[in-house]
Amino acid sequence: MDATEWDARYAESERVWSLGPNQFVEAALTDLPPGRAVDLAAGEGRNAVWLASRGWDVTAVDFSRVALERGRETAPDAGVTWVCADVLTWQSGAEPYDLAVLAYLQLAESERRQATRTAFGCLRRGGTFFLVAHDSSNLTEGTGGPQDPSVLMTADDVLADLGDASYDVVRATRVERRVAGPDGTERTAYDALVRVVRTG
Repeated sequence: MDATEWDARYAESERVWSLGPNQFVEAALTDLPPGRAVDLAAGEGRNAVWLASRGWDVTAVDFSRVALERGRETAPDAGVTWVCADVLTWQSGAEPYDLAVLAYLQLAESERRQATRTAFGCLRRGGTFFLVAHDSSNLTEGTGGPQDPSVLMTADDVLADLGDASYDVVRATRVERRVAGPDGTERTAYDALVRVVRTG
């Protein structure tokens, strides 16, 4: 989907995503000391706003103006810098970040690799790269999420995307997420989760 299609999707409903942060973002990053953070493909900014509430200086990047405006309107005093840009062409500038978040950015392999390297590349040494996305196994074992296997991934795929970059792996695995099915019953979705610290 391009920016125009995402604008239309956001415009169709009052809110596409929940107001609170993603559960894995919250669980993994709660104890991280605040600094400069970038939330790439931030959507309506739920993770960016949560990080800002914890003292982070946050830049939220997304190519949907509608999503960013909604985030700005929902949390006008959050202190988030909202940037309308495509993550594939966005440039971070000279000052490095302490944290880069990619949450559910589902792209085909070559674009995913580019986005992953952009996120990792904007970090200072000691900075944290955090990604969570629909896992490849979710297509056959889980529920919901994209039905196109080309935009799904595993934690190993993401680590491979980083190539010969220098980092320490904090966590790289498949995680379970409980979701409500169409009939109201609780089901399991599977996500890929990667957290690494840049060492070089």
